[in-house]
Amino acid sequence: MFRKILFFILSGLLTQPLLAQNLDRAKLDQYFDALDKAGKFMGSVALSQNGEIIYTRSVGYADVEKGIKADDKTRYRIGSITKTFTSVLVMKAIEENKLKLEQKLADFFPNVKNADKITLYHMLTHQSGIYNVTNRPDYLSWHTQAKSEKEMVDLIIQGGSVFEPGTNTEYSNSNYILLTYILERVYQKTYAQLLQESVTSPLALTHTAVGGKIQPQQNEAKSYQFRDTWKEEPETDMSVPAGAGNLISTPVDILKFSNGLFGGKLLKPETVAKMTQVQKRVGAGLFAIPFHHFQGFGHTGGIDGFSSMFGHFPETKVAFAITSNGTTLAVNDIAIVLLSAVHQMPYEIPSYQKFEISEEELAQYVGVYASPQIPLKITITQTGKTLSAQATGQQAFPLEPREKNVFVFELAGVVMTFDPEQKTMLLKQGGGQFNFRKEQ
Repeated sequence: MFRKILFFILSGLLTQPLLAQNLDRAKLDQYFDALDKAGKFMGSVALSQNGEIIYTRSVGYADVEKGIKADDKTRYRIGSITKTFTSVLVMKAIEENKLKLEQKLADFFPNVKNADKITLYHMLTHQSGIYNVTNRPDYLSWHTQAKSEKEMVDLIIQGGSVFEPGTNTEYSNSNYILLTYILERVYQKTYAQLLQESVTSPLALTHTAVGGKIQPQQNEAKSYQFRDTWKEEPETDMSVPAGAGNLISTPVDILKFSNGLFGGKLLKPETVAKMTQVQKRVGAGLFAIPFHHFQGFGHTGGIDGFSSMFGHFPETKVAFAITSNGTTLAVNDIAIVLLSAVHQMPYEIPSYQKFEISEEELAQYVGVYASPQIPLKITITQTGKTLSAQATGQQAFPLEPREKNVFVFELAGVVMTFDPEQKTMLLKQGGGQFNFRKEQ
């Protein structure tokens, strides 16, 4: 699913000097070996300092069915990291006097609600109030189908507005889908052409492009979700997200892009500074990523079974990038390890103890659960030795047994504790606790 952005705070204490030459690569390899052995993560990562790549690692498979292992040239769908590229293209258009930050959406799409009040800057910073088209209840019924500009614009118009422009900040893919079409109108070129001319060619990003149908024979990764084994996910048609999430890339290319952006190779310094002006951690195609007292900027991405994240720390000139085609961990957890390693901070090699439970025992948890605290129902289903949970209108996700009656979905920080006798379930996520009762 083309997922919304998740905001992360990377915690840690930076007390030692940054010495890339002292990076313990062997320990990092042990960490990724542990994830690989436990089936927790498939993907690639990269670290850079002072603009130089200092570490790369790939684990898992680009194509599980054919046994094709991932390497540092495997290309992944990077989801919403695409928005940073799109923001750069918009900012470049502004530098070239093709567009203005305060220009109104009504100049291009007057039928969008509040188009006469919405500026391009509102859209870049998710302050437009335009309904997020990927939140539509029917999204999963059409996201794999090709969509024209008109079809996508009509779907966005149908969603209306969720707040008055400039009065709030709420993430919406619709903003960057419309910005893609605006760029194409202004330049009379495709998004792919603009990307190549203004970003990938100047920075020699040889593995970054607008994606199409996944081509495993071209070292493009398929995406997966773990249900006892890795199960392939359906492919979003890349005409749907457009410049909100249609790129494929590698961690090394993402770091070249990030270093190029913050190194002044794409935009003027004052333009980059405008992108990093954040309100509620949101800038123009960038989000604040604090790591203790250092301030970084970056983005996350999620589409189908892919997840990704990059962060750049201008003060220390450290950057990281993660691309995954299958993970049961939040990429933020992996980011913390990478940043800890490059700053010579302690981190642990995880030891995963799998809790075994029989199919007969799993059956007692199956059913539909409702809570008076939130308007969502959660349906628990069983396939063999795997439980899955699905909230109303959302995609199903697998649950991993952690101990008796306790199941987790680490990717979203979900913990479910069942009481089969009382027919109840306690859901914990993000500091919140919600009591559910089994309906059937």
